[in-house]
Formats: sequence, C-alpha cells, structure tokens
Amino acid sequence: MATETETLAPRPAENGATPAPHGPVPPYPFVAIVGQAELKLGLILCVVNPTIGGVMVMGHRGTAKSTAVRALAAMLPPIKAVAGCPYSCAPEADGFCEHTRLQQPPNGKAQPRKPRAITIPVPVVDLPLGATEDRVCGTLDIERALTQGVQAFAPGLLARANRGFLYIDEVNLLEDHLVDVLLDVAASGVNVVEREGISVRHPARFVLVGSGNPEEGDLRPQLLDRFGLHARITTITNVEERVEIVKRRRAYDADPFAFAAAWEKETARLQRKIKQAQKRLPEVQLPDPVLYKIAELCVKLEVDGHRGELTLSRAATALAAFEGRNEVRIEDVRRIAILALRHRLRKDPLETQDDATRIERAVEEVLA
Repeated sequence: MATETETLAPRPAENGATPAPHGPVPPYPFVAIVGQAELKLGLILCVVNPTIGGVMVMGHRGTAKSTAVRALAAMLPPIKAVAGCPYSCAPEADGFCEHTRLQQPPNGKAQPRKPRAITIPVPVVDLPLGATEDRVCGTLDIERALTQGVQAFAPGLLARANRGFLYIDEVNLLEDHLVDVLLDVAASGVNVVEREGISVRHPARFVLVGSGNPEEGDLRPQLLDRFGLHARITTITNVEERVEIVKRRRAYDADPFAFAAAWEKETARLQRKIKQAQKRLPEVQLPDPVLYKIAELCVKLEVDGHRGELTLSRAATALAAFEGRNEVRIEDVRRIAILALRHRLRKDPLETQDDATRIERAVEEVLA
C-alpha cells in the first residue's frame, strides 16, 4: 500500500525536463510562512537558547501553528550523538547514560575508548493526545521478554525527545496524568521509570512546544508556567498577505520539491544565522542596568515567582545573539516582554485591558 509520502511525490517529467527528486516530500519551508512573526521569533529564540523553556502557541485553527513547528524541525542544524544511544546523548556527556561511558576493549589491555559519535538531526517528537503513559515514559520490552527471556527497557517518547523538541498539538486537551508526568520530567530533566521489576533513569531534556485553540479550553496553570514563552497568533486580516498565503500553498502542493528548492537559499541563510547565534550566546553580556529594568518590569506587573525575570533575561540574551550583538539592550527587552510575560500575569476579573496592552503600558513606564 502506498504511503502518503509516495502518493504526494511528483512523477518524473516526461517532456525532457529534469526529473523531480525522489524520497520523502520536504515539509513546507519555515522561511516561507507568511506573517506570524511572534510565533517564528519565539521558536527561533528557543533554538538559540533551549533553557528559555519552550513555547506555548495559542491561536485560531489554520494559522500555521503545526506547520511552523514541523518546518522548524527540518531546518535545525544537526547535532553530534553517541552511536546506538537511544537517548541521543552527546559524546561529551558526563556518563549519566551507560552508552556515553568509556568502552573497555575486549582484551582488557588497551586503554578504554570513547564511544563512537555520529551526526543526527535534532529530534522533534510529536506527543499524540491519546498516548498512554507507557508510550510516553517507556516500559518493559515485551518482545524481548517473550522471545529472549530478557528483562529490557523499551524507551518511550521522552527518550526520543532528549536534546530536541517535544511537540504537543492541542496541549490544552492533554489528559491530567500526562500533564503530571511532563511537569515532573520538565522540572528535573530526568525520566524515572519503575515498571514490572525494571528501574531506569535516563536523561530527558527537551524544549517543550505546545499549541492549542483558546476556544477549546484553558491550560492548567502549573503546565502553562513551565512554558518560557507564550505566542498568541490570530487569523491574518491583510488581504495581500492572505493572497500570498494561498499562492505559496498552491505552489507547494503542485511541486513541493521545486518549492523547497526555491526557498533553499533563504533557509540556509537562517540556518547559518542560528548557528552563529548559538556560538555567540555564551559571550553575550547582560549589563546590570538592563537587568534592573527587567526586575522592575516584573515588579510593576506583579509577576509571581522569579521565572519572569529568568525567562525575560534569557530570551533577551538570545535575541541579542541572534541579531549578532554581544550585549543586551533595553530594546531587546522591549521586543520580547509580551512573549515572556503574557502568561504570567495575575488574572483580575475586573481588569478590562488585554494582557498584551497591560504589558505594553508597563514597558512604556519602566523602560522609557
């Protein structure tokens, strides 16, 4: 039976033109998405600095939320990982995972060798709403238990997402027991599995990306707080942009290979910019005067806890790195304040202003 990929792949040209390449259909290019600047900036900043804590994307249906996340996966620079490690651990990992430890040669005389490293794409894993806890966390490998009599661990989605992205579409509809699991793992960066006599701990550090439609329900405050940034996107009302969306989508549907090739230079340019930002990030300075303004802004908005300052400072630093600067400016804070603080404001039923408007007003008063 033909897969969806095979069905969509263009047939070779019959008029002497260069045949279209075979293979998986490329995803819609990230750089070809029209508008939605807030969503794209939030995702890029989390790629530059994964410690920001991920992105929550709320918006109407059909506004390219899922398209943007899946397009981002195809654009990320590849990473080095230990060959055969089910958790994609880095070769320089500290031995927390058994696959990263020095390997003793069979004769026992030579010096232990470092594990072999390979280059892999950054993991981007979808967490479906109907997934069981065993599927998410991992469980006993039933096949090996039945065929070999071996008690072994079958890694779950959290293992596959280590060092990458875990994407949850319709995250506001996620079952409570899975939310509890995600909260525990996101806080510790470690997944602990106790099943059927096996006990496994493995690294599970990932960037959490969730999307949802606000009309379909709210997110639990504990989980919402775990997201570093909160992007809100709406249906585009500019007629020219809407026409451009249709034109690009028709071109992609007609020939996804040619469409991806047409955007290849733009994609490569953004990839280089992200890689340079990742290298520059440790050198970017956050001056004390800017840090004081960040703290004043959080006090002004009565943000509970201190995740507001932490996220705002990390995101502003990532933005400076992405734009090729070695020092954070007040303007960086101004640009990402809404993204970092929108979901951290106290809900006042008597407040008539939108959250974004409240933040803009506070920004004007504190950062003026």
